[in-house]
Amino acid sequence: MDKLLIYFPELTSIQQNQFDKFARLFRDWNAQINLVSRKDIENLFVHHILHSLAIAKVIRFQEGSNILDLGTGGGFPGIPLSILMPDVQFNLIDGTGKKIMAVNDMLENLDLKNVKAFQARAEEHKSSYDFIVTRAVAEFEKLMIWTKHLYSQKQINALPNGLLALKGSSYKDELKAMSYKAYHEAEAIDQFFKEDYFKEKYVVYIQA
Repeated sequence: MDKLLIYFPELTSIQQNQFDKFARLFRDWNAQINLVSRKDIENLFVHHILHSLAIAKVIRFQEGSNILDLGTGGGFPGIPLSILMPDVQFNLIDGTGKKIMAVNDMLENLDLKNVKAFQARAEEHKSSYDFIVTRAVAEFEKLMIWTKHLYSQKQINALPNGLLALKGSSYKDELKAMSYKAYHEAEAIDQFFKEDYFKEKYVVYIQA
């Protein structure tokens, strides 16, 4: 929690309690179904929660925005972002039922009103979103094909609607491999967070 307060000093006491409770719930579930590597669970706040919040250093979604977390796994980056931005609606989807079961249990215990989670595949999902966020799911070519039908035509944010992906340095190769060219930007996370873990990690935006 101390790390979060260094970078997000505006967190309310309610949000601080939610992050602490989320960490406890996540550890309990991870012991049952291995949402992240058990070797990495001690680094939960930095490697997973803070990493998810890097997206919020690139853009703060406008109130009323509708965001899809594609391949949420154990709730990343969707749950940390939804705690930080309670006026934004998040839908979290994953193809693995056990993971969605765990996420829904955590959401119920956290009493988050701006989040829904359900088992679904992006290419079969039907809804409309301002942004899609994702972490360690697939290469850009696949992500853009899977999600091209999901973007809203209405624009309410500073950035045009699109994909925001947490990526490593290989993102450049993924962009080169795309069969079509789309406008993109990449922000190095180590300009926001000073821990060594964030070297060579990026928030990559691709316009829809």
